[in-house]
Amino acid sequence: MPIEKVHFHEVGAVDTIVDIVCAAAGAEALDVDRWLSSPLNVGSGTVVCEHGTLPVPAPATLALLGDAPVYADGPPMERVTPTGAALLRMLEVSYTKLPAMRVVKTGYGAGGRETLGQPNLLRLLVGEEAEEATATESIAVIETVIDDSTPQVIGYVSEMLLAAGAWDVYRVSVQMKKGRTGVQLTVLCSPERVPALSDLLFRETTTIGLRWRMEHKMALAREFVEVETGWGPVHIKIARLPNGDEANASPEYEDCRKIAAEHSLPLKQVMQQASQAYAALNKERN
Repeated sequence: MPIEKVHFHEVGAVDTIVDIVCAAAGAEALDVDRWLSSPLNVGSGTVVCEHGTLPVPAPATLALLGDAPVYADGPPMERVTPTGAALLRMLEVSYTKLPAMRVVKTGYGAGGRETLGQPNLLRLLVGEEAEEATATESIAVIETVIDDSTPQVIGYVSEMLLAAGAWDVYRVSVQMKKGRTGVQLTVLCSPERVPALSDLLFRETTTIGLRWRMEHKMALAREFVEVETGWGPVHIKIARLPNGDEANASPEYEDCRKIAAEHSLPLKQVMQQASQAYAALNKERN
């Protein structure tokens, strides 16, 4: 379509064009990975436009918002305009609760209209997302007790469970009825892996019954850095508290094991040098 035939209809006013251009420039300058918003208070009542008096939210606003979660609260007024809805759509906003994050910057935009009982403000937070130490996720626990199998079979099955997607597998010696000694095999996994791992236990062991339950897992946020040793690179796993402080740092076992095997070194020596390299790296940073 030729540019001279483009018609902005009711969004052709200077203030609307300024809003769009400045919002686009600001979004570009912030250079964030993704945009999140709480559900939108769209307001209520009516608004007068060229087509007459229309209900709030206006039809164009609803069309632009798509499946965004909305609600109406406070005195009757238009709280999300078509321009605002278009900007939200442009930014591909996701609607969710405020995630765990380290806030880097905050900003406020004030509207010119007086709103009874509450400030007419829009707040923007810019931050780095991080897991909370108290954040929880669902975890499935599968348990079975076996008293008629060899240690080799139990070890073999444990490796199979880990290869099949279990988060962890551990064994505990237990005393059963009639003085029998057995092994309690416990599997930790995501809930969706329960059927497959249960089938594996029935197929590969002598158990004829098991039990499983849902629990909640708490974990610190984790990250990895690579350090150089005299024999090659090793990854250091770092756990952080919600405020960003380091809680633990440890060399990755598989990296150290590979170096120890390739160079015929004691594993503890490789792990010690990796820890020393990380301490030196921290000292340089500080």
